[in-house]
Amino acid sequence: MTAPARLAAGDAAPEFTLPTDTGGQLTLADLRGRKVILYAYPAAMTPGCTKQACDFRDSLASLQAAGYEVIGISPDKPEKLATFRERDAITFPLVADTDKSVLTAYGAYGEKQSYGRTVTGVIRSTFVIDESGKIERALYNVKATGHVAKLRRDLGLD
Repeated sequence: MTAPARLAAGDAAPEFTLPTDTGGQLTLADLRGRKVILYAYPAAMTPGCTKQACDFRDSLASLQAAGYEVIGISPDKPEKLATFRERDAITFPLVADTDKSVLTAYGAYGEKQSYGRTVTGVIRSTFVIDESGKIERALYNVKATGHVAKLRRDLGLD
């Protein structure tokens, strides 16, 4: 497997309909007219992913006040996402991409470096999608800790 194709500002955000942590479905097209922050993380309930999810949770009110919806996406099963939501009081949708097709379409699944080795997995990434469904920002290889604060600064929210 080679490095995935990456999205850039101005690209159309790949459409998706995925199962959620609450047993429903979330369709990106249903959020048209709103700004969306879609963030990809490797695995629910791991230390880095928990820190990142809690940072988004703690910033959710101000992000929503600025017009942003937040969605987390991982290859976890919906049942594991439900446990994650309940355990850590996650207050935004988590979607399950168990076959990794949406993560791949966003360039957030593929070869990456981990502790000096090349491995295949989820590339921790964040996508800001505008009201018309276009990528406004595509951020790859972001850090689990401190990323939300940096994103807020970059979006002019702090």
